[in-house]
Amino acid sequence: MQVLKFGGTSVANAENIKKSISIVCNALNGKPTVMVVSALAGTTDQLIATAKLAAEGDEQYVQQLKAIETNHLSVVSQLIPVAAQSGTLSLVKRMFNELDKIAEGVFIMRELSPRALDRITGFGELLSSRIVSASLESQHIPHHWLDSRELIQTDSNYGFAAVDYPESGSRIREAITSNGKSLYVLPGFIAADKEGITTTLGRGGSDYSAAILAAELQADVLEIWTDVSGMMTADPRLVSHAKVIPHISYSEAMELSHFGAKVIYAPTIQPVMNREIPVWIKNTFAPADAGTQISGAVPATSDRVCGLSSIGKIALLSLEGSGMVGIPGISRRLFEALSEERINVMFITQSSSEYAICVAVEEAFAVKASKAVDRMFGREIAAGSIEPLKVELSLSMIALVGDRMRNRPGISGKMFSALGRNGVNVRAIAQGASEKNISAVISHADLRKAINVLHEEFFENSYKQVNLFIVGLGNVGSRLLEQLAQQQDQLRDQFRLQLRIRGMANSRKMVLNEEGISLDNWKQQLEAGNATNLPALLEFIKKQNFRNTVFVDVTASGEVPGLYEALLLQSVSVVACNKIACSSGYDHYRNLKGLASDFNASFLFETNVGASLPIIGTLNDLIRSGDSVRCIEAVLSGTLNYVFNNYDGTKPFATVVRQAQAEGYTEPDPRTDLSGTDVMRKILILARESGYALEMADIGNEQFLPPSCMEGNVEQFYEQLLVHEAHFKKIFDQAQGAGAKLKYVATFKEGKAFVGLQHISPDKDMYHLYGKDNVVVFYTARYQEQPLVIKGAGAGAEVTASGIFADIVRAGRVGV
Repeated sequence: MQVLKFGGTSVANAENIKKSISIVCNALNGKPTVMVVSALAGTTDQLIATAKLAAEGDEQYVQQLKAIETNHLSVVSQLIPVAAQSGTLSLVKRMFNELDKIAEGVFIMRELSPRALDRITGFGELLSSRIVSASLESQHIPHHWLDSRELIQTDSNYGFAAVDYPESGSRIREAITSNGKSLYVLPGFIAADKEGITTTLGRGGSDYSAAILAAELQADVLEIWTDVSGMMTADPRLVSHAKVIPHISYSEAMELSHFGAKVIYAPTIQPVMNREIPVWIKNTFAPADAGTQISGAVPATSDRVCGLSSIGKIALLSLEGSGMVGIPGISRRLFEALSEERINVMFITQSSSEYAICVAVEEAFAVKASKAVDRMFGREIAAGSIEPLKVELSLSMIALVGDRMRNRPGISGKMFSALGRNGVNVRAIAQGASEKNISAVISHADLRKAINVLHEEFFENSYKQVNLFIVGLGNVGSRLLEQLAQQQDQLRDQFRLQLRIRGMANSRKMVLNEEGISLDNWKQQLEAGNATNLPALLEFIKKQNFRNTVFVDVTASGEVPGLYEALLLQSVSVVACNKIACSSGYDHYRNLKGLASDFNASFLFETNVGASLPIIGTLNDLIRSGDSVRCIEAVLSGTLNYVFNNYDGTKPFATVVRQAQAEGYTEPDPRTDLSGTDVMRKILILARESGYALEMADIGNEQFLPPSCMEGNVEQFYEQLLVHEAHFKKIFDQAQGAGAKLKYVATFKEGKAFVGLQHISPDKDMYHLYGKDNVVVFYTARYQEQPLVIKGAGAGAEVTASGIFADIVRAGRVGV
């Protein structure tokens, strides 16, 4: 004996019904088979809506009912040959005439009782099963249609009736095993009480009907045919990379279905679990797919976590007060108040002090629950010993499920670490003693991100997705995109990272795409984008709430760093080539660092000091390991080093500076470099990263540019350089006369910093700096006599882009 149940989508229309009948015929193979069907897709919801319209006195219920009837008649005309249609069309018409009379009664009385609603909604399965039976008959396939109301007896709890198993079992066996037919067709969802009045088994009850039949017939297998190829590791509507679970235990399936997995109705599991009947979840539209097997034993090779599930809008109810401490019966009264209102509790947690108890219910019942609980504890609330019930809305619940989680340390730590890194705040936590489920209540706005984060953490061993927003697409930014495009395969294969650009902007245009921006034609997409609007960009990042998000600032803008605080508050990591934030007021700098720590985000700015040179990272490692900085000597401007390495008086100083700018070694305004401002920012950042609270005003700067060079625009600056050529020639000649080279040196010592041109003699390390090289010399408690030296190219679009790239990878690999 086998039982096959087909869901609403599997019998949604004539074509799908043909597919379902084909599956049943292929499965027969001499085995007695029971086929249980749901209502045509959407019919139950439509019937409920019709009943409510009638109860409200809205005559639109007539049109609604007519539309349902038209759909069923259309299915009959498409499914059954014309010569055999009349009987079925007549049957459907009679059933709708009966339904119309019931709905009219509801309309006249303006009352919709649970009993009447069960009678109305039960028509969906009666109609679909009759139509399927008629189709089988038209194809001369022997079968027998049975009315489930005559087989499954329940109590009179309309809407969610409890099954009388002894009575139902004897009826089922008598009707089916003694009949001798090879195929039976039954409507799911419906049953009847002792008086023969129609009851229903709850939404999703067709699965339950099939399970009851399978259990009482001691079937070899129960197959649930639906529109997905099995139970998934997560809701595929939320997680695009959700995977089919090949094998799952009864208890795991119950946990997942209880927490929102819609593939199977939770009560379905109990009857078949008691008889150890295997259940298969199969896809009507891909019958060759393996599907999911639900049984008692799960292979030892299965993952510790089998799946993730979630419940959408819930409300968190918190009962608190000193009058609860040590008083027996508080919990009983709370649950009694909710039970009397028929409100199901999905989640429970209580503080060890007994000061508070917290439960979760469907958000739709929040108001009713609040009134019921406040009424139950009215005396204590009036006395002030217990506070009025606190209700929090717009929440969701996520659950990590797995039999093999038991006695495995680190699962919950891994779960909450992953959520924390992505800024998902957990409002409440519950874990059963069985250790099969860890549940958490979070903001509904974080649901999609949370589920994707956890799915990535527990199921996606291939890669971690990192979502990028890049602002600044000039020389350095363009090179960065080229490098990202070139290294995609290596990042995925070697570092398990998939970088997806969701937004990019320059000073004029921006493009935002929640599906991602292709690097093959990013320039065209950007040009077709909207005018750059930083508040709109920030709002998009907040609204989309992507996991593992990194914001990359490749600008020299004073406006873009203004977004950092809001981004870090959202747990969005920031990679900054821009030096303005870290060289702004010390309090602001410390605030950004603190926000990054508090909200589990990365704030990385290695390129602030030496392009791709590992200066800040090395300094951080020294400090973290307990070392302390005594002195820093550095040539920190690749621009100035390039300029003074190439200026020898044979060609104007202005020409050398223009060449440096043309090759991408300067800031957009070269005066930022030549004035020493850029070097001041860099030594300030190093001093701060060393643990010192310095401001820009604390740094001494010996200017070598004449004051007139700092006036006007960039072109006027170059004109003034030519005017003062003799001044620059004199500086060069003085150094040459002393047998030295000119180097623009930054020094930090004894808590003080200063920058300026110095004569460097041949016996110094800095003398042998060529081209655009930088050097940083650290004297620390450990490196006193022989300092730690970091040297290499400190400017250039390519190396700067590579430094930004490295910071992106560092931010992305947190937690990998």
